Amino acid sequence: MIFKVLYQEDQTHAPRRESTKTLYLEAKDTVEARKLLEENTPYNIELIQELTGNFLEYEKKSPNFKLTEF
Repeated sequence: MIFKVLYQEDQTHAPRRESTKTLYLEAKDTVEARKLLEENTPYNIELIQELTGNFLEYEKKSPNFKLTEF
């Protein structure tokens, strides 16, 4: 499954919408996705959203769509 992850790069500051970033990740479920992120990044995770069907196709059209591998 493909997941869209919204995150803040810095855990010490309060989250601000303007500094939210996105990455895309492949994992078997949200638990595995969160575990991969916690083990490999210092990010403050805001949301992990599974992408399927039309939502996935829409995101794939974005120039920023690139799967992150750990």
